[in-house]
Amino acid sequence: MKTFSALLLFCAAAHAHAAHGLALGQPVRHPAGFKSFDYVNPDAPKGGTFTLPLPGGFDTLNPFTLKGDHEAGTAMLTLDTLAEKGKDEPFAMYGLLAEDISPASDGLSVTFKLNPKARFHNGDPVLAKDVAASFNTLTRDKAAAPMYRFYWADVARVETPDARTAVFRFKKRNAELHMTLGELPVFSHKSYPKGLAAAANTPPIGSGPYRLHKTDAGRLSEFVRDKNYWAQNLPVRKGMYNFDTVRFKYYKDDSVRIEGIKGGQYDFVQENIARNWARAYPDAVLSKRKLHKHEWRHNNTAGMQGFVMNLRRKPFDDIRVRQALVESFDFENTNTRLFYSTYRRSNSFFTNGETAARGKPAGAELALLNGVKQHLPAAVFTQNAPEPPKTDPVLGVRPNLLKARALLEQAGYRYRNGILVNPQGRPLVIEFLSPNKTYERVTAKWRNDLAKIGVLMNVRVADPAVYQKRLNSFDFDMTITVYANSESPGNEQFDYFSCAAAKTDGSRNWAGVCHPAVEALLKHFESFTSRAELVAASRALDRVLRHQYIIVPNWYADRHRVVYRDTLGIPANRPKYYSPAEWALSTGWVKR
Repeated sequence: MKTFSALLLFCAAAHAHAAHGLALGQPVRHPAGFKSFDYVNPDAPKGGTFTLPLPGGFDTLNPFTLKGDHEAGTAMLTLDTLAEKGKDEPFAMYGLLAEDISPASDGLSVTFKLNPKARFHNGDPVLAKDVAASFNTLTRDKAAAPMYRFYWADVARVETPDARTAVFRFKKRNAELHMTLGELPVFSHKSYPKGLAAAANTPPIGSGPYRLHKTDAGRLSEFVRDKNYWAQNLPVRKGMYNFDTVRFKYYKDDSVRIEGIKGGQYDFVQENIARNWARAYPDAVLSKRKLHKHEWRHNNTAGMQGFVMNLRRKPFDDIRVRQALVESFDFENTNTRLFYSTYRRSNSFFTNGETAARGKPAGAELALLNGVKQHLPAAVFTQNAPEPPKTDPVLGVRPNLLKARALLEQAGYRYRNGILVNPQGRPLVIEFLSPNKTYERVTAKWRNDLAKIGVLMNVRVADPAVYQKRLNSFDFDMTITVYANSESPGNEQFDYFSCAAAKTDGSRNWAGVCHPAVEALLKHFESFTSRAELVAASRALDRVLRHQYIIVPNWYADRHRVVYRDTLGIPANRPKYYSPAEWALSTGWVKR
């Protein structure tokens, strides 16, 4: 006799289509039975060692807790997810732990059928109860980082009608939820029987391609390839994770990393600092270590990097103050003098992508904005999407600074004895919280320019642990951050911009955005039925946020700058959307 849960599953499956993979808004690129991804070498040999540098350090091997500095490889290498993301498509997921995925036709559930070959590192089979335990731990345990709770907020419950079937029931229709659940990292239900807080430094029991081998005082972690890895011949793993040993070497100071590169300590490095790229790596020095520099073009949506302002605090609750700070930053001279003119200006929360707002609103985007018109200034409809100011090549930054001071005077500040003061006579003082010394050269010029209009900026450099603690508790005026976005924006937008996230420590709503128009627009990331609808929703959200001036836009590069060893094999085809270090680690090999 069938149980009630089993009957529910049968009814859902009867109206759903089981698939090896799913794509959002378009067909999947790879058909059932495909041999491997196009951006791997399916015949890559196994063996050798791969060493990467990572900033900071770690004091916990538990990758899921809010507290602590997490070791990076535990989540990346030891855990499998229900599905694997395809890197040649805006958003496509192919079965990994799940051999097929069945979204219900009513959009209110999704069923994952687990591969009977899947095994944890302790030898146990991966079962539905492990999927349920993983999900419930990440979304209900108070010690877990809140991003999981926001990301899967529309899941009502997970059911396990049989040993290898997990059914996620939704509170309401959500356009991408059936796919984002494929990103769930699955660990054994034996991992945290007493909760995350009771195992603050305990790695999960995973089923991934590597096992944690050793760590050293928060400075080194080493992983060894599981030669009996259950999924190594699946299409989504063929030709991947080829190194026998993967090492992460953590560094506190960037100079240590640079000397490590020149000393041949690393096999692959991504360089994000233009000055280092131009001056720190002489070809002759690299050649001695069989290292060379390369530039890889990419099509990634760059998101938004910038100096975010904390709207929870005065004076940043005043949009005129925020706009003044945006006006005051001299990107052009910074790019020329410090960055060798290698960067382009970030102008959108979806920079370099089709989801960025352009010009004046029209079509489907305009229709969405009309729905929240009462909450928006007229400029949203009558003006082009705000672009970062440009420095006059002849007059320099002075015209922008004058505009900034005029905005501050409109906000009630007055110029007295060389400084701006509010009506109570208090000077306008801003603290810039920095995680390292990298930004001192950038903030030095900005601080001097602000002083010209009477604004005092103090720069506070905090060590990584203190910085993360202050970031989690929103204890800052202004800091550097990145709103990372993909080609398919979705539920992560709630963590970035919702009122609930603004009130939750550890969320990624660093600015403290809580706006009725934004709240309404976020709902469209749950309910779109086509790629066109998603693009319209993204552009509308982007436009509204840019009119709020919550961040001083920074810059991005349209290519990845990397240094790697000549003995490192790299697949001939690069994916369309990728992170270079992660792609090299997961698809590279040691040449024989």
